[in-house]
Amino acid sequence: MEKSDFDLKYQNQNTESKIVASLERISQAFRVLLWQESKEHALTPIQVQVLIFLLHHGEQKRKISYLALEFNMTKATISDTVKTLDQKGLIYKEFEMHDARSYIIHLTPKGKEIAEQTSLFTKEIRKPLEELNPVDKENLMLSLFNVIRHLNQAEVITPQRMCDTCAYFEPSKDGNNPFCKLLNQDLLVKDLRLDCPEHELVK
Repeated sequence: MEKSDFDLKYQNQNTESKIVASLERISQAFRVLLWQESKEHALTPIQVQVLIFLLHHGEQKRKISYLALEFNMTKATISDTVKTLDQKGLIYKEFEMHDARSYIIHLTPKGKEIAEQTSLFTKEIRKPLEELNPVDKENLMLSLFNVIRHLNQAEVITPQRMCDTCAYFEPSKDGNNPFCKLLNQDLLVKDLRLDCPEHELVK
């Protein structure tokens, strides 16, 4: 019978389970910090997440269908979220000429201000990471990238805009660094991206 990572007797003898439990504690911290930020602005956590996403992503990603995929929610749920943000004066819709039902979502000045403020909710999580030496930071980043890649491949999370899922990415060969065909350069660990604005999904 498979053991639970939350079985303390098993967990305390298993490094992988300790890591899983640690990630779960960190996810709790994200939820708490996001909830605190949401309450301060009379918003829900998902409303704050949508505002932050809109602030940092281009127009082609600022549509209902993309937001639903990004947050693993139904279009109806995301539409309700956007409707509320619209009513609060935090976003406005730019309808597309070729399709009256399709629109790009923009932040209003007030929405941009709140998005900029709330996007700093992770600062307490970032502080201990800043204390790590560069090698430990790179190793941690690569390990987390591998976890995220697996979860994506297992269809637990939605497609990721990571380097190694991109059509421009060439994996390392014969000990060389991986290569980006768009930037036309080798990719060092520090160059790898989790969320690349130029990402093109491999078809």
